[in-house]
Amino acid sequence: MSSTPEESIPELGETEAVTGGPDTLHVYWLVGGSCDGCSVAATGATNPGVEDLMRGNVPHLPKLELHHPVLAMEWGDDYVEEMQAAERGERDPYAIVIEGSVPNERLVDEPGGYWIAQGEEDGDPVRMVDWLDRLAPDAAATIAIGTCATWGGIPSAEGNPTDAMGTTDYLGRDYRSVLGLPVINVPGCSPVGDNFIETVAHVLLYAADMGPLPELDDLGRPEWLFGETVHRNCNRGSYYEEGDFAEEYGSEKCIVELGCWGPVVKCNMPSRRNIDGVGGCMNMGGKCIGCTMPGFPDKFTPFFKKPPGTLVSGTSTKIIGGVMRRLRHYSMDKLETSRRWGGAGYGGDLYQWMHRRGSNYDERRYPHPGGEADD
Repeated sequence: MSSTPEESIPELGETEAVTGGPDTLHVYWLVGGSCDGCSVAATGATNPGVEDLMRGNVPHLPKLELHHPVLAMEWGDDYVEEMQAAERGERDPYAIVIEGSVPNERLVDEPGGYWIAQGEEDGDPVRMVDWLDRLAPDAAATIAIGTCATWGGIPSAEGNPTDAMGTTDYLGRDYRSVLGLPVINVPGCSPVGDNFIETVAHVLLYAADMGPLPELDDLGRPEWLFGETVHRNCNRGSYYEEGDFAEEYGSEKCIVELGCWGPVVKCNMPSRRNIDGVGGCMNMGGKCIGCTMPGFPDKFTPFFKKPPGTLVSGTSTKIIGGVMRRLRHYSMDKLETSRRWGGAGYGGDLYQWMHRRGSNYDERRYPHPGGEADD
């Protein structure tokens, strides 16, 4: 809907105003088409926690002044005044966080109508997109939390009466913040809270001249968090390698044939878990439905249908992996027997003879399965 003219766009990493390490960073939380699940995820983060950032407890990180529609200390006119102060340049530096999809307000024909508003000015609701238009150009960073804010998510699924879209689609791919950063996307439905807080901490370090430029991929995702697929870090991945698939939920084996999209979805849920190292879709027996990907949900539905590549990959893996699994079990059977424990061969027979002849051997306690010892 709007974008910055190309000639005025700073290069990635080029700073304009925020230098020298600010003591406080104001963060304005804008809410679009959302279920508030991303707020719940963020408040559940522990490494560090939101409260640690807000109290300034993390060494070398600026204190976070969070202006959240639920968690803010201000309310009513005072809450709106804080955002107006940022627009006037009185809260530099500041960042904005978008939760939920951005609606297309141009579709509203009724005078005074709107899809989503946040606060009032002179008695009239202020649309969420208006705050985004006002605050994004001078923000040190713009962070989209959750799949709705990053790619459009569930509100942008087929039908989409609000023409909902992701933050990058709204601001444009050429958008750059004051710090020279594009929209930073932390997807997930809901995302891992620690992924979001870690990204915020990384941006704070960069803003304070204490850390390097955050490494982002072509879609604006933190590379260190979304550079690997679910499958590569899944604790069920070894079963896939051996062609050993679950036939029903509740099995500890690979669940690709039950409809898991893990081999092609970029997400670190299996390794990081959900909250404080606990939970996680595949860890708890669920399958990956691709909720961090731009094509979610339409390209991954119906959720309980096998992915289209399962027939080829599953069948070939069953053949090759099945052979490897049998060879490995054969090796395990051989390697799980100590040379001392016997079996066929010179070493085993010699040990059994010496063991039965030894002065410490008590046949009353350890009768030999092969019969009485020879005289």
